[in-house]
Amino acid sequence: MKLKKYFVRALHRLQKGPGYTYKELLVWYCDNTNTHGPKRIIKEGPKKKFVWFFLTLLFASLVFWQWGILINTYLSYNVTSSLSIGFKTMKFPAVTVCNANPFKYSEVKPLLKELDKLIEAALERILQPTQGDSILPLPLNSSDNISQTLDLRLWNQIPLVLIDEHDKDHPVIVDIFETNQTGPGNQTAAPPDTSNTTSEGKKYKLAVKLCNHEGSNDCIYRNFTSAAQAVTEWYILQSTSILSKVPLQERIRMGYQAEDMILACLYGAEPCNYKNFTQIYHPDHGNCYIFNWGMDEEALNSSNPGAEFGLKLILDISQQDYIPYLSSAAGARLMLHQQKSFPFLKDQGIYAMAGTETSIGVLVDELERMGYPYSDCTMNGSDVPVKNLYSEYNTSYSIQACLRSCFQNRMIEICGCGHYMFPLPEGVNYCNNEDNPGWAYCYSSLRSSIGHRQFCIDSCKETCNDTQYKMTISMADWPSEASEDWIFHILSYERDMSTNVTLDRNGIIKLNIYFQEYNYRTISESAATTIVWLLSSLGGQFGFWMGGSVLCLIEFGEIIIDSLWITIINVISWCKGLKQKRAQARYPDAPPTVSELVEAHTNLGFQHEDCRAPPSGETCREEALPPEPGTPPPNYDSLRVQPLDVLDVDSDTE
Repeated sequence: MKLKKYFVRALHRLQKGPGYTYKELLVWYCDNTNTHGPKRIIKEGPKKKFVWFFLTLLFASLVFWQWGILINTYLSYNVTSSLSIGFKTMKFPAVTVCNANPFKYSEVKPLLKELDKLIEAALERILQPTQGDSILPLPLNSSDNISQTLDLRLWNQIPLVLIDEHDKDHPVIVDIFETNQTGPGNQTAAPPDTSNTTSEGKKYKLAVKLCNHEGSNDCIYRNFTSAAQAVTEWYILQSTSILSKVPLQERIRMGYQAEDMILACLYGAEPCNYKNFTQIYHPDHGNCYIFNWGMDEEALNSSNPGAEFGLKLILDISQQDYIPYLSSAAGARLMLHQQKSFPFLKDQGIYAMAGTETSIGVLVDELERMGYPYSDCTMNGSDVPVKNLYSEYNTSYSIQACLRSCFQNRMIEICGCGHYMFPLPEGVNYCNNEDNPGWAYCYSSLRSSIGHRQFCIDSCKETCNDTQYKMTISMADWPSEASEDWIFHILSYERDMSTNVTLDRNGIIKLNIYFQEYNYRTISESAATTIVWLLSSLGGQFGFWMGGSVLCLIEFGEIIIDSLWITIINVISWCKGLKQKRAQARYPDAPPTVSELVEAHTNLGFQHEDCRAPPSGETCREEALPPEPGTPPPNYDSLRVQPLDVLDVDSDTE
């Protein structure tokens, strides 16, 4: 009932205002709106009316076009970067130091003994002079001692091969420890054509042969420009397989211990020692030690900028105990990073050279990115679909941890085992040649696959807030020739309690790490477009092209509402007309009166029977019938609905 009254009131409002039809409504709007243009359409003559109609339509189209551009710009969520410089007391960064060599050769030598014999024999073959234009394999049959001492089973799992390229169209592949030569027409497939030949005189390359499984024809060849690169890569693959079966505690024992590596420590004016460092095991560099990691205690603040208020370290890298074929670089690997973050030294670390004093001046950059929808960054990695395998260290999320975790998960899924260089999830083992003969082939294919790399890049996200340390590095020889005698004596005595000199220039590194200044830079992102910008831009375009304002938009909204009301009323009228048509179809003539309807439904059971000629011997007994019960029906014609003027005449007559 209330809804009906509401519609009736709306109808009365339309009667007083715009009108009953769309045309009347449109004329009323053009005559009353404050927008420039529509008034001139209805008030001017025919020619000017056409001109003003064209101009109004043109500028309205321009307004909507500009509005579309502005809304699209707003929905693109662009950002602007701003740089601000501040001054405050800052937390000293976490400092991770490692040896470039992961293990002491004296400790790991029994595990790598067979591998060293193989590479020494291979180098002897590689370095022997060629005969004419061909490469001859090492004659193992004529050298029984070599064939008996070498573990060819280990070699055949991941062999090194020589590729003879005298005939580039038909290269010949020679296994160093086999007498058969294979070419493109034989079972062993030729390597893909590469352009890394450095000179005309060099007609062969050294490559690592990786097969899906031993004896398989499904193989790939990793070519290298230099034999030194090929030997190092081959040795890393083989040693990875061997060391992956060694328990973690045993690997930690074979690495460099903190008390042997950290000879001296000074932070500002406070002395420190190896006990102030946190030990972690890093697959690339063995035992690493982190100063000011902030895991067990509060991070240290730097009181002042300058070298006198930073961290000073003297390290012994024991270069004489390096693994000869695994570590070709000598020195210390170090990295500055945030507290409670895992150090990825292979990507972000720097080297400090032995026999030098390396000074590192630090500047701080703080990055503040906007989150969704402005960028696809994450606050803590909880919304990243990749399981973080580095969470076992209780470290914060980083994109490097995500990428490596993603790669390890993909390798476990495809290869059936995990790579030695990355953490393992529960219930999975590291790859090795015995249990997983084709792991190196699978690993190499996965690492070179652009699709798999893109999958991990799409899955991982940058952190929204990050701190980067910009370093200025300078070096000088240390100690000097004039002071090296007494310095080495003192350091040797403090470490070994010996009067003999056990240290030399090839194993000593001095580090100075400090803040250059307390100025820090903050690079922050802010929204390039806001809702205020959008509304002001939309209003500016509307006012410039149409001379309108917000009130004009309200008027336009009002005319839309009125159009809806007219549409609703027309629909209701149409429904009523349809109902009346159905009623007329049911009664094609004039509708019957009430008395006619009553007569049509009279019960014949109460009527008299006609007394016609009775049968013979009987007489008509009409008089003997009892009277009909009830009273006669009233005159129903008096209840017919009559016009008001007839009723008024009847009442006056009475």
